[in-house]
Amino acid sequence: MRSSLAPGIWFLRAFSRDSKYRAFILLITFLIYTCYHMSRKPISVVKSRLHHNCSEVIQPVNSTHSLNDTTWCNWAPFDKSNYKELLGAVDNAFLVAYAIGMFISGIFGERLPLRYYLTAGMLLSGLFTSLFGLGYFWNIHVLWYFVLVQIFNGLVQTTGWPAVVSCVGNWFGKGKRGLIMGIWNSHTSVGNILGSLLAGVWVDQQWGLSFVVPGVITAIMGIITFFFLIEYPEDVDCSPPQHHGNPEESQDQPEDPANGPSCNKESSLESAVTCSKEASAQPSAISFFGALRIPGVVEFSLCLLFAKLVSYTFLYWLPLYISNVVHFTAKEAGDLSTLFDVGGIIGGILAGLVSDYINGRATTCCVMLILAAPMMFLYNHVGQRGIGISIVMLLICGALVNGPYALITTAVSADLGTHKSLKGNAKALSTVTAIIDGTGSIGAALGPLLAGLISPTGWNNVFYMLIAADVLACLLLCRLVYKEILAWKSSLSKDRGYREM
Repeated sequence: MRSSLAPGIWFLRAFSRDSKYRAFILLITFLIYTCYHMSRKPISVVKSRLHHNCSEVIQPVNSTHSLNDTTWCNWAPFDKSNYKELLGAVDNAFLVAYAIGMFISGIFGERLPLRYYLTAGMLLSGLFTSLFGLGYFWNIHVLWYFVLVQIFNGLVQTTGWPAVVSCVGNWFGKGKRGLIMGIWNSHTSVGNILGSLLAGVWVDQQWGLSFVVPGVITAIMGIITFFFLIEYPEDVDCSPPQHHGNPEESQDQPEDPANGPSCNKESSLESAVTCSKEASAQPSAISFFGALRIPGVVEFSLCLLFAKLVSYTFLYWLPLYISNVVHFTAKEAGDLSTLFDVGGIIGGILAGLVSDYINGRATTCCVMLILAAPMMFLYNHVGQRGIGISIVMLLICGALVNGPYALITTAVSADLGTHKSLKGNAKALSTVTAIIDGTGSIGAALGPLLAGLISPTGWNNVFYMLIAADVLACLLLCRLVYKEILAWKSSLSKDRGYREM
């Protein structure tokens, strides 16, 4: 009796142990990328403090400025009339460096230990984020300092995304990936919200602390990463997930969503770990052009370019837009802008859930992009007529804009990085993630740049630019949507055939 129960007892224990490790990996990678995004957000909140109308500010008793001087309280060099262009240059210093570095980062991410890679990236990100804020305490008023800090920060921030997606991909198979990664990807919006709230605490007094505090938190999280991140299930004798394999084998040996598949018909954990290590040692890292040949990589990459253009324009310019149009203070505008990110959390989870249910990543993205265009138009024209309308519109726009962006950068990247054409070689995951997010980061750089150039002509033109980008993102997915529709039709015809039999 005891021997017959042993396999069942082992299964329950293994299930519990593997599930706990998988939950821990989701948590620690969630916190890691929350810190990355938290350290990017303060600049959007502090912008309205670097340049605002000083006639509303009481001058100090010993001030030598004229009463008619409306720029005395601004931070040079952003006290000039071309401040929007200068702030746009600071944004783009980060975003262009991030876009360029992302293509290289994935290659390094596949060849270096992820734990060391992420630790170094977070420590350096914390350093450069803090250096931007220290410009306030060191009384620095030269543009090149802020631009240079942003360039280096952009480069080191590229260590984050390919590494965390690769780590999660190492632990989770394709089943329920959209929902799991939709929930997990809320770290982007949570990081934005925390960054806005932290920056808002000090933005009206010592705005340098709006950068220093998130920078210190990010560095501390880097130290935690060094001690606790586990790259592969095999490192702690957990069973690895099944991404794609021989269909006949997968029918004989169905994947357990918590434990992953066994390597052979033996139930020994030792043999499963040994077999998985032998299998993982065989494949080599994929080349850049080899990753581009994976079906769907090019289409989703170009779609993300325009989707991320829209998302990052909101990320960097929404607080200033609210401040200029509704005339809120910097803190009030920053706090209200967090609702866009709250909507992003809802949109990311909803996109993952729907795409899992209908088995259509491209279709889900396309529908949300189609709905986002008229909602952005409405937000610009009626969203500022009352606080209630503004809250509702920000939540809806955040969900529709960030939903496709979240789905492509997580579940889609993981799907393509473990595509069946790779025959089980998951080494492509980091490179594919870097290509998709790197291409998207070009759009992330273009969006704030164009917003800075177009906004002096009126905010209406900025929104027309965002709507046009949204439509282009949708059009780029048409071929993949058509393929998904054909797949659904084929599946329905097969079901009908089985019923007739």
